[in-house]
Order: sequence, then structure tokens, then C-alpha cells
Amino acid sequence: MKRIAAVFLAMGVALGAQAADIEAGKAKAQQVCAACHGADGNSQNPDFPRLAGQYDEYLVQALKDYQSGKRKNAIMAPIAQTLSKEDVHNVAAYFAEQASPLYTKK
Repeated sequence: MKRIAAVFLAMGVALGAQAADIEAGKAKAQQVCAACHGADGNSQNPDFPRLAGQYDEYLVQALKDYQSGKRKNAIMAPIAQTLSKEDVHNVAAYFAEQASPLYTKK
């Protein structure tokens, strides 16, 4: 019985969650992120990581960690502070949908 209750609880949480707005994420990314990470998350500067193609859960967690101070970076912390909860999810979803030329050097 506990297992069935857990399944229904998980379904309720999933159904209650809002889907990210990728177009809103794109607009926010072009405003806030593009200067360093590129408009589509494919930075051409090796000093800034490529965000395109990353898992959205990873990007959400990274941004939350910058916001909370758990993850330290003098550039990213104040930028992340400007993002709302919805912005974080939207930007992460946008970058996760972008194509990435990441590869392994040999």
C-alpha cells in the first residue's frame, strides 16, 4: 500500500509542476547569458563553459547553487541572483534543447 501511495504522490507532484517556457528561456538567455556563453550556449571563449546540450536538471542545480552561495563564482553569483525561479527553469530548458558540438579530445 505504501508503494501505491508513493506512486500517486509522485504523479501528483509531476502533474503539479509547470513545464518550462523555452521561448521565455531563450529571451532571458539572450539578455543575460549570451555575452559570455553565446546566444545558443555554445561559447567560443574557452574561459566560459558551453551550456548547450547540458542536462536541464544540472543547469537548474548549478544556478540554484550560485544563488545560494553553495557554488562560488564572482561573475556568476550576482547574475544568478537576478533570475527568478521561473527564469532558472526556462533558461535551463532552453540551453538543454540546443545542439552542442562537444567532443572528447584524444
